[in-house]
Amino acid sequence: MPPSSGVPGKKKPPPDKSAKSARGGRRRGLPVLAAGIAVLAAGTLGGGVYTALTSEKRSGEETVTPQAGAPTTGPGGPVTNLTDGGGLAPLKRVVPPDVLAVSGGRPITAAQIAKIRKLGKVRDVIAVSGGAVQLQGRSINTFAVDPSAFRSWTPPGTAKKTELWSALAGGQFVASSTAAEQLQLARGLRYPVVGRTMPTLVMGGSGALGLPGIDLLVGRKAGADIGLVPNVAVLVNAPGVDPAKLVRAVKKVLSGGNVVNLHEGKYQTPADGGGRPGSYLDLYKQAATSCPGLSWTVLAAIGQVESDHNRNPGRSSAGALGPMQFMPATWKAYGVDGDGDGKADIMNPYDAIPGAAKYLCANGAGRGGKQLYRAVWHYNHADWYVQKVLALARAYAARYT
Repeated sequence: MPPSSGVPGKKKPPPDKSAKSARGGRRRGLPVLAAGIAVLAAGTLGGGVYTALTSEKRSGEETVTPQAGAPTTGPGGPVTNLTDGGGLAPLKRVVPPDVLAVSGGRPITAAQIAKIRKLGKVRDVIAVSGGAVQLQGRSINTFAVDPSAFRSWTPPGTAKKTELWSALAGGQFVASSTAAEQLQLARGLRYPVVGRTMPTLVMGGSGALGLPGIDLLVGRKAGADIGLVPNVAVLVNAPGVDPAKLVRAVKKVLSGGNVVNLHEGKYQTPADGGGRPGSYLDLYKQAATSCPGLSWTVLAAIGQVESDHNRNPGRSSAGALGPMQFMPATWKAYGVDGDGDGKADIMNPYDAIPGAAKYLCANGAGRGGKQLYRAVWHYNHADWYVQKVLALARAYAARYT
């Protein structure tokens, strides 16, 4: 039985196109943040795009300089309980960001964000505050985010770490894996985070953030207290759009700024802290290696058609579930424990994508040609579906090879 047709041999009608489908002033060399002014510089702690969204000190503002030494574990502020930051919404989907844009200095306006939303095929846009802070004597690019909303925009392995986002919701900070290693940060310890003010925050954990040059996340309240620039950056998700064209369109809306195509190889996150793929592109590529002859582009095309890369993983009218839309009975036969956690979870992309590769391979997809056509037909008993998947696969191949 195919994963998503529900009834063997029964054609599923073409989807309704109107329906929602299945990314200073400086003292002693320290950067000081002042809300409203940001300057980009090249380079970064993690080798990405940005070094610092630094700011000039405004007249009358006090510069805060930390004491030298190790992180403080004693008094330095009230203990923050995880519930203090409000409830954390469950992860319902993962949104692969295609473009990261940082303004040239001023907050991105509501009108500019609305224009980006109206660009062709743009599905999701999220705006965040940002700026440079000092942590452990280093200048670190930082985003202030709503953890419930922002977790969806991080690599799948990071997005599913509920304990990480609960810590962020509770007023702690989260670091990139690179920053945690280079700055020798320890979870549970308190560190002075220097901006316009110098709060002492608990390190809540680390993971692959998937954003070049961004190595620290704090909650919105902490970001406002520190003096991060409101709406200084946006992430844009636009499935099916040439990222290079999207970059040009976003840059035109912003009248400049630093706009990055996150699909470029130098910006790809190779793996999360556990050595697993850090993006959907990596997941598709890794899963395809389990079936010699199967191109990852076929898996990516199916992932786009079935759930729009996990944007719509919920139960279909036929009863299919997860990012690759398996029927539960089919999953019992072909489900894979791709992340080694002892479970084959139909809703987990680390399991579902290699499960799809296994199903396709069992139906001869690795042999190409007519066998590939037939294997995709087994996934959904409809010729229109096969033709759509293979056309998308060719488009992926043209874009990434």
